[in-house]
Amino acid sequence: MKQWKKPVTALATAGLMVTAAAVQAGGKISIDETKWISIGAGARASFSTIEESAPNGNDWSSDFNADSARIYINGQIHQYIKFELNTECVFCGNSALEEFVLLDAIAKFELRPEFNIWAGRLLVPAERQELNGPYYSTTYDAYKTPFYPADFSTEFGSGGAGVYERDHGVNVWGNLGPRGALQYVFGVYNGLESSAGVGPNQDDNLMYAGRVTYNFLNVEKNPGYYTSGTYYGTAGDILSLAVAFQHQEDGAGSFANRGDFTGVSVDLIYETKLANDGVITFNGEYKNYDADYDVAAFADADCFCMFDGDAYSLVGLYMFPQTVGIGKFQPYVRYSEISPNHSSDRDEIEGGVNYIIDGHNARVSLFYQYGDILSKGIVNYAPGVAGDDLSAIKLAFQLQI
Repeated sequence: MKQWKKPVTALATAGLMVTAAAVQAGGKISIDETKWISIGAGARASFSTIEESAPNGNDWSSDFNADSARIYINGQIHQYIKFELNTECVFCGNSALEEFVLLDAIAKFELRPEFNIWAGRLLVPAERQELNGPYYSTTYDAYKTPFYPADFSTEFGSGGAGVYERDHGVNVWGNLGPRGALQYVFGVYNGLESSAGVGPNQDDNLMYAGRVTYNFLNVEKNPGYYTSGTYYGTAGDILSLAVAFQHQEDGAGSFANRGDFTGVSVDLIYETKLANDGVITFNGEYKNYDADYDVAAFADADCFCMFDGDAYSLVGLYMFPQTVGIGKFQPYVRYSEISPNHSSDRDEIEGGVNYIIDGHNARVSLFYQYGDILSKGIVNYAPGVAGDDLSAIKLAFQLQI
């Protein structure tokens, strides 16, 4: 799950001059002509009530949730060398596990628009939803299809493949062709790591990943290869189609029942600003994962039991042009379906409204969900997984600077 943040003005100290920031920036502290640093923060929280989810198994649950808290630091130390450090409150809703951890640690060698190199702990190329991250998605509860390995995993090192779609590796990215309409990123990463006699990747194979996007209308402008699910009409007409892949030999299953992992996803964004200044946005994604381990691996304690099958999700939004109070209303509807090869199918329909105060920086969301993704989840694809269709109502807010 991605996070990038626009540089913002931090506390000025003696000898530092605060200047206006460039294209993606709200402000920055300049040290000299080539050196600067920026800092920002973000937070997300929600209230949810879910049918038959109270401790007694019959009543509706009632829960306030701290979903995310992040600090962003970006900087430049040379004309061609930048860095990015972000933190996250991992498992923020579970006091037994929560801790602030290093989310991103990226050394950036940005040489020219056509060719750049990033290395360190960074986002693995994936579908748009992963590269949007929670803060730049169209909907608050954004993740409704199976994860790629680095987001399916909860740890680095042996037994893990990364955290929050981050892994350790290196990639190259850039924009090619007229207007930079063809955007690409390709990289090599640790992927799933195993120890002797435990886990499938006994040969210590690396993971290979990439993504290619073509912008048919206006070219999307984001830092690096990151994406957004909507621009709220500020980017004009957008129509972009992308294909992403990840592959790792022995990247799924267990020591006794291992398999190669190959994931392919296709995603599309369309956004246009109407004559009345209303904004229509559409996002769609399709995933096909081939994790060819034997179904017997689900009984093994060391199984990295990745999803195997097909899934898709579609969302359509309309932002009204009128300002009501301090923001604009953006109703939406979303449908998601997951079809595993060895487990039960699951789906969900969601309808809601976002109240957009300051784009991705300040918004409130109220939405209703119905389906069995709520009961079956998006991480367990073992045979025999069962669950009822449930209803949920959620109220959430997002702030960042």
